[in-house]
Amino acid sequence: MIMAGGSGKRLWPLSRQGEPKQLLPLFNDRSLLQLAYQRVLKVVPASRVLVCTGASYADVVADQLEGLLPENILGEPEGRDSLNAVAWPAAVLAARDPDAVMAVVTADQLISPEEAFAEALSNGMRLAADDPSVLVTFGVVPTSPHTGYGYLHRGEQISGYGMAAEVVEFKEKPDLATAETYLASGEYWWNAGMFVFRARTLLEQLEVLHPVTHARVLELAARPDRLAEIYPGLLKISVDYAVMEPVSRGEASARIAAIALPVEWIDVGSYEALFEVLSCDTNGEATIGTVVDLDSRDNLLINTQEGSVLAVVGMNDAMVVRTPQATLVGPLSASQKIKQLVEQVAAEVSEELA
Repeated sequence: MIMAGGSGKRLWPLSRQGEPKQLLPLFNDRSLLQLAYQRVLKVVPASRVLVCTGASYADVVADQLEGLLPENILGEPEGRDSLNAVAWPAAVLAARDPDAVMAVVTADQLISPEEAFAEALSNGMRLAADDPSVLVTFGVVPTSPHTGYGYLHRGEQISGYGMAAEVVEFKEKPDLATAETYLASGEYWWNAGMFVFRARTLLEQLEVLHPVTHARVLELAARPDRLAEIYPGLLKISVDYAVMEPVSRGEASARIAAIALPVEWIDVGSYEALFEVLSCDTNGEATIGTVVDLDSRDNLLINTQEGSVLAVVGMNDAMVVRTPQATLVGPLSASQKIKQLVEQVAAEVSEELA
């Protein structure tokens, strides 16, 4: 099941209401969603792929993903965080097959090599199939003391499923000194935010931890005609906070295991991250669309306004993003402030432009 919700406000104005970042054709005319779909097809056929996305994006998702079954597109009437984007599909799958093993992957990242990802995902699915008591998560072996990711504290190793281990504890995004300690210890992985479990096992934990949500997602699976009525009232919370972390503390019956993802893993959550993965010219410029630059270096320059040119002179280390609705200009180092800027645009100009 590919989670493809969210608006990606940190990539505004490219990504806006109705045009989320996972659907933008930024990578050789392919979207992050299409790349995620391509990865999972190395493990399961198209008939066994589900996508949970915004209801208003369902037609675009269907157009982008060849072979995806219409009944496997689950459209949220509004975003209610990741717990519901996982629990509702789990209820749907459990109703179809009580023994279904469910892999939850995201449409936000660039991951390579794909073969290593496919092997780790297959190992996770085998572990969940062999042991119904386990909820599997995935950890990326850290290469730096990154402060922008959550961490998994590993415990006893699990043999037979690649590089796998029990998870002792989930750790929130650390400060730099703490992250350096994690890296030096060799006992921590970055939390990739992807999971594998039996759908029924996830629902059993939910029944203990959040019984109201459990009852409502089961009702949704039985009565999809009530989606618009029930879904907006679901508790808005992440699957990590709602299930994975409480289970790791022994508050429900399952246990947590992690499997290593020995991959290059880039969360494309900002223009700085996008700049790092796009191809640059000899001046270090990454460009999309019709762009002309003079005496400029190390910029991210994007123009999606057809029939126009974006011209930049004497500018370095900047982002300039032009769309038909809005233009963004600023230093690349300020890209983490864009979400705040979008809120200001909505308040001072128009919510439709945010």
